[in-house]
Amino acid sequence: MSLVITGATGHLGRLVVESLLSRGTKPADILATGRSVDKLSGLAARGVRTAAFDYDAPAEGTLNRGDVLLLVSGSEPGKRAEQHGKVIAAAKKADVSRIVYTSILGVGATKNPLAPEHEATEAALLQSGIPATFLRNGWYTENYRQAFDSAKAHGAFIGSAHAGRVSSAPRADYAEAAARVLTEDGHEGKAYELAGDAAWSMPELAEAFGRVLGRAVTYQDMDTEAHAKALQGFGLDAGLAGFLASLDASIAAGELETKSRDLSKLLGRPTTPMPGTVATWA
Repeated sequence: MSLVITGATGHLGRLVVESLLSRGTKPADILATGRSVDKLSGLAARGVRTAAFDYDAPAEGTLNRGDVLLLVSGSEPGKRAEQHGKVIAAAKKADVSRIVYTSILGVGATKNPLAPEHEATEAALLQSGIPATFLRNGWYTENYRQAFDSAKAHGAFIGSAHAGRVSSAPRADYAEAAARVLTEDGHEGKAYELAGDAAWSMPELAEAFGRVLGRAVTYQDMDTEAHAKALQGFGLDAGLAGFLASLDASIAAGELETKSRDLSKLLGRPTTPMPGTVATWA
C-alpha cells in the first residue's frame, strides 16, 4: 500500500509530501506523481518513489490495490471535472482503498465560479463507491502574492471584493491537514470545511502589505465590471479578466468567509494568520 500524491510538482502537492515526511512517513511509502517526473527528482533523491501521472490519461500500473490516493484538484478550470473523472475511474479499476480530494469551501451552497467542477467531482466520487474524504479548501493566502507585488511596485492594488472578508490560510496549513487525513484513521466519509481561523478584509490586507513594505498601501475597490475592464487593461484576455473579477464577487457575497474551525481542529493548533504569511514575502 502506498500514499499516492497527485500534483506533487505543484505547490500544494509538494507541501503534502514534505508534511508526510516531517510526520515520519517512510519515503518508500510515498508515491509522488506529476506530469513531469523530472520535476520530482529532488524528492526521488530523498527516497520518495516518483512516477509520471497525467490526469488526461492516467497510466495503468501507477495506482494499485489498497493505495490511499490524494487527488489534488487539477489546475485547468473548465477541464477539471472530466480530468478528475478519469482519475476516479483509474482508481476504481485499481481498487484503491480511499481517495482524499481537495475540493472547495462551501460546495453545494456557493456561487463561486470554481465550485461546479468540484461539486461534479464530489458527486462522481460518491457514485464510484470508493471511500472518500473531501477537503473543502478555502482561499490560500498565497493567492495574494501578485497583489503584494503590485503594492510593492505601485503602492496600490485593485479589486472588487467590497466589504467581503476572506478566511484564508497558507498552503502549508492545508497541506499539513491533508497529511494528517491521509495517515490517520476515522476520516472516511467526512467532508471538512477548511479555512483560516481569522477572516480579513482587503483594506486589512493593504495594511499588512504596508507594514511589510514600510510604506502606505492603498486598496482600490471598484465594481465587478470595472474590475474586469481594468484587468484587461493590464493585458489579460476578456475571459480570464471576467473570471478573476467574478472570484472577487464571490468574496463580496461572503462566500470565502466561514466560522468553521475544521482546519485548526485537524492541525491541533491555530491556523497561521494572514499577516504572518505576508511577513515572509518581504
